[in-house]
Amino acid sequence: MREEFITLKACEGRGGDVPVHSAFGRRFWILGLIAFALVAAMPPAASYAGAKGKGQVIAYCAQDQEYAEPILRGFYEETGIKVRAVYDNEAVKTVGLANRLLAERRHPRCDVFWGNEEMRTRQLAAEHVFRETNGWAAFGYRSRRIVVNTNRLSLAAAPRSLLELTNAAWRGKLALAYPQFGTTATHFHALRQHWGDELWRAWCRGLVANKALLLDGNSVVVKMVGRGEAWIGLTDSDDIASGQEESQPVAPMPMSEETLLIPNTVAVVRGAPHPQAAQRLFEYLQKRAVIQELIDAHALEGPSVGLVSTSTLKVNWDALLRDLKDTTAELNRILLR
Repeated sequence: MREEFITLKACEGRGGDVPVHSAFGRRFWILGLIAFALVAAMPPAASYAGAKGKGQVIAYCAQDQEYAEPILRGFYEETGIKVRAVYDNEAVKTVGLANRLLAERRHPRCDVFWGNEEMRTRQLAAEHVFRETNGWAAFGYRSRRIVVNTNRLSLAAAPRSLLELTNAAWRGKLALAYPQFGTTATHFHALRQHWGDELWRAWCRGLVANKALLLDGNSVVVKMVGRGEAWIGLTDSDDIASGQEESQPVAPMPMSEETLLIPNTVAVVRGAPHPQAAQRLFEYLQKRAVIQELIDAHALEGPSVGLVSTSTLKVNWDALLRDLKDTTAELNRILLR
């Protein structure tokens, strides 16, 4: 069956692990060019000539390829519908795929978008990229956590609040991914709501002053913390679980009211070329058995955000989307010095 499962790489390779330090501005703009290039690099419609039957579906996947491939292969084995999957680069996800979907609105090439966080999905929905009725759904969740190198630091001595990350004790010892991309971006936007503008700006400036190490992705954060090059990091629960599976000395801090829960999302594109097959995949990804498979693989932490008993970040999504450009501009002004 393997030959029937087709993968198209949007951008080869995963993010490197070179810290940004004062070179952040230059590297950020390089990443911006990569995100732009991902849109331009999309294979032309003729490349999908073999995918015009009812037994084909084209999926843009922000979910990590290592987790998505077994699920999409299972979909093929159950339904006989072939999947053409396009994956994003970790450093710019999910911005690259979101920009691509926006660029293709008038002539959709994609049927299904599998997102790994909520903000970009809601942004695309607000731009009417998805079908009008039952356009998208959330399933499962991960969480944003402080990760600790347990050889360097005990959990009892680690910071309990994100506000503590600007303390002098963590100068040069904190790692996080670029706040303009992926789940880190969503978390920063939600924290602005939670704390208010003044405290949020002071915190962002404090991270810069404290020489936080800005890296190309959440998995790279865990690797740096695991090697002891950073003592603590801000990352996602699935990346921490992967580090633990690789016997890295890393552990997460407990959830708190500053923790962002991150569901996966699935959406059917408005004007999808293969609507029947798209609906089948849309339904398949929301199946309990599929969600459990993702939990068992540590791609997800649990089946539903509604089952989490801890008080976590509550997001006003309408307000967040309204302020999206302004918050991004604020991050650029603070971090691109």
